[in-house]
Amino acid sequence: MSFLTSVNVGLPRDIQWQGRTVRTAVWKSPVPGRVFVRRLNIDGDGQGDRDGHGGEQRAVMVYQLESYHYWEEYLGRPGMEPGSFGENFTVTGLADADVCIGDQYRIGGALFEVSQPRVTCYRVGIRLEHAQLPSLLVAHRRPGFYFRVIEEGFVAAGDPIVKVADGPEQMTVADIDTLLYSSDHPIENLERALRIPMLSVGWQSSFKSLLEMKSKTGLSGNAGLVPPEPKAAWTGFRPLRVVTMSQESDDIRSFTLEAIDRSALPTYLPGQHLVFRLPATGSASIVSRIYSLCGAPDAGVYRIAVKNEGGPGSSYFHKRVEIGNILESSAPRGTFTLDQSDSPLVLLSGGVGITPVLAMLYAAVASQSRLRRELWWIHSTRNGESEVFGVEVKALLAGLKEVHSRIVFSRPGPSDRAGVDYDQQGHVNASWLREIGVPPSADFYLCGPPTFLADLRSGLDGWGVSKSRVHVELFGAAPSLAPGVVSDADGAPHQPAGPRGSGPSVTFVRSGVTTPWAERYSSLLELAEACSVPVRWSCRSGVCHTCETGLIDGDVNYDPQPLEEAADGSTLICCARPISDVQLDL
Repeated sequence: MSFLTSVNVGLPRDIQWQGRTVRTAVWKSPVPGRVFVRRLNIDGDGQGDRDGHGGEQRAVMVYQLESYHYWEEYLGRPGMEPGSFGENFTVTGLADADVCIGDQYRIGGALFEVSQPRVTCYRVGIRLEHAQLPSLLVAHRRPGFYFRVIEEGFVAAGDPIVKVADGPEQMTVADIDTLLYSSDHPIENLERALRIPMLSVGWQSSFKSLLEMKSKTGLSGNAGLVPPEPKAAWTGFRPLRVVTMSQESDDIRSFTLEAIDRSALPTYLPGQHLVFRLPATGSASIVSRIYSLCGAPDAGVYRIAVKNEGGPGSSYFHKRVEIGNILESSAPRGTFTLDQSDSPLVLLSGGVGITPVLAMLYAAVASQSRLRRELWWIHSTRNGESEVFGVEVKALLAGLKEVHSRIVFSRPGPSDRAGVDYDQQGHVNASWLREIGVPPSADFYLCGPPTFLADLRSGLDGWGVSKSRVHVELFGAAPSLAPGVVSDADGAPHQPAGPRGSGPSVTFVRSGVTTPWAERYSSLLELAEACSVPVRWSCRSGVCHTCETGLIDGDVNYDPQPLEEAADGSTLICCARPISDVQLDL
């Protein structure tokens, strides 16, 4: 029989780690006597990061005494105390290779159900002073698991653990963990996992994404962890020739590019962008800039539109580029792409944010014979002088059957005619979308200035629109994600402090920073953090793929080797180091 050998609790505390303050409750300590277990927590326990820990699905963390003995020998650390792995229950038996999702156990006066494996998290590595521990827990098939509380009650160390029900499908914690985090995702196992209603919603969503990925071509990586980026048509940069230029508004100019040999350029996915490597003045020899594609995806040529912001990239296009010039361009890239479903479609843009959704409008027109869907075209700009592609858009919309169009001017000019040149004065928000009849069941594709996007996302969330239906393209750097970090370096991206490195050049394209690699950094993630480049991460050891980043050009190696490599054309910056000059989509 298995037994509960220790009940461990701990409240959130602030700790110092790598010059930052991290709020965490991973430090758990044994408590004597009987303790009451509630639906969402154990009395006296807490979580520092509710997004990744706690809640109904993750009320009680369980780890096995046998795994303690395994790690004591593996790490050379005898005598580890209960709670060292951040668990609430230290138990005998209940091995990850034996316990199944949906199994139910009675302990003391409470009833529990197994809901999911442990979530990979860097904080257990902090607790045990071993940065690679999150990866090791998965690789060695000893993650531990969470209980859902079915019946509240008192428990105490020494209570027997009695199994009272078997979970359906009999998939073990170790099997479920491996199915998500390894490179092997058999369809039959994904389907089995999705037949387990007790599996937590987050893990079900991940397996659904993996299953959907299996039905598509041209995708790699792990869709259960991050949206996979479509494989690029070529690696690095290739020369393209400027064949036309057009002044679309007072500060926006479009450029059409063709292959040097005039062969048709590969069809791209509507919503994707190009990265350009441009000559620069001053200390930098080149600058890299991103511009969205805004023409017909299958036209055989690529069109972009550039707003003159006064920076080195847009100034180069507006002041120096001429017809016949050769530009170095990446292949079309990006995951902001139009999904081929039959749900209502909302293409919503502000200012120059019209560019990627215009490509989507072209695709919607081209596909209407086989995929008929209601379409809402909503564009916001200052006035008629700043409006771009207006005539082109009207012609495209005229070719659709189920279409609604709204043009919104924030400050109409004297010659702008209400009801003719524009439909509404003011600003676009979720309340107005509801008033005009936009269905909340639609798929929303948004692009525009940061405040425009932030307000819309907040409003759509308040309206109850599913986050999975809201797709956003950012022209600048994406917001950072650093779980539990409550104080961090801020300010604009910059060169790192300390001696200048002598290694390969590393360019963070969206942040506009190029700096040489220095061996004092253990990974590209650490270099990005030293430059205050916004980054997203969680495990920091090559498991969760939260840090997966577009590798536009160059090569890296891994240390440690991730459990599953990133999608083609991407890299896991938490464990990657450059072996040549690299350009990253950060």
